[in-house]
Amino acid sequence: MHSIYSVTQVNAYIKNMFTQDFLLASISIKGEVSNCKYHSSGHIYFTLKDQNGTISCIMFAGNRQGLAFRLTEGLQVVVRGSVEVYERDGKYQLYAKEISLEGAGAFYERFILLKKELEEMGMFSEVYKKTIPANCKRLGIVTASTGAAVRDIIKVAHRRNPYLQIILYPAIVQGELAAASIVKGIEVLDKLELDVIIVGRGGGSIEDLWAFNEQNVAQAIFDAKTPIISAVGHETDVTIADFVADLRAATPSVAAELAVTEVTVTLEKIEQYRNVLKREISLKLEKERNKAERLQLRLRHQSPWSKIREMRTYLLQTRDKIENSMQSNLRQSRHRLSLLAERMNGVSPVARLAPGYGFITDDRQKVVLGVEAVDVLDLIKIEMMDGELKAKVLEKKTIRRNPNEESK
Repeated sequence: MHSIYSVTQVNAYIKNMFTQDFLLASISIKGEVSNCKYHSSGHIYFTLKDQNGTISCIMFAGNRQGLAFRLTEGLQVVVRGSVEVYERDGKYQLYAKEISLEGAGAFYERFILLKKELEEMGMFSEVYKKTIPANCKRLGIVTASTGAAVRDIIKVAHRRNPYLQIILYPAIVQGELAAASIVKGIEVLDKLELDVIIVGRGGGSIEDLWAFNEQNVAQAIFDAKTPIISAVGHETDVTIADFVADLRAATPSVAAELAVTEVTVTLEKIEQYRNVLKREISLKLEKERNKAERLQLRLRHQSPWSKIREMRTYLLQTRDKIENSMQSNLRQSRHRLSLLAERMNGVSPVARLAPGYGFITDDRQKVVLGVEAVDVLDLIKIEMMDGELKAKVLEKKTIRRNPNEESK
């Protein structure tokens, strides 16, 4: 009778066979990445395939530290690891420990590693980026003397500013000698006190553009005192030089536009500045004119002649006040005098003469108040309403009147 085994026993047996196989314990497999998924746990699940087959792969989070790039669909890679059986499901898969790019991908891997290294050194930091001057008068170019790149730069630059001085360093931009040639060009032009240097070339494959991914080229761009614009390849091409340069242009033509300001724009700015200056001068003159007028007015108020006029005006006003006060006092005095005169007239002896009485004085003009004040034969004067009489006392007689009768 044949032996009967459980599924678990069979899976365990197969797993043991895989484990004992020396080739499967450490194997490198190349293929195209598909069905790639980055799990929240940090593990990476993907499938490696070629024209005729596929194999499931997993890279645990602990092995991702050596992965210098991100896995994407269609990427050609070489995966080193071990092929083992997942006992529960009875499926085998490749447990990846290292992943590298194949062919052109190898260049990309070198690019990623160098980019990471230079970034950690701070060579991409905005702190070290130099400002591109607004008005470039002397432009340097490091590129091949033949080719579309240099023609495009010169054409655009001269169209924007026909007075621009352009200095070209004819560098080798492709091949083994390219990096050293580009470095030399940057160092030579950097000593000429130019306003801007454009470093670049036309498009190509990653191998063609590789000179601009070399560390010595990046170091030369970083060390240059002159602001540098990188213009390597087409818009989609990105090199290490682009990250280190003070400004990156999508194409050589765009680099020329970024480096050179149009003359018409400069002239417009000059006209704007002229208008602003005229307006500011006018405002300043108006302000100073108003200030002078205020000072003149203050001087007029504080001058001796102004003080004299003020005092004269004050004296005239004071005189008018005094005259008005005197007239008022005079009127009041006249009125009071009139009242007093009426009152005195009421008690005046002369006023009492009207009913027929007389006012008697002796020869010494002394008022005769009674009979005892004169003697017989004394001369007296009697003043009456219509005149006066002079008389001589012939006789005097004293009459004792009762005061109550007099009051009656």
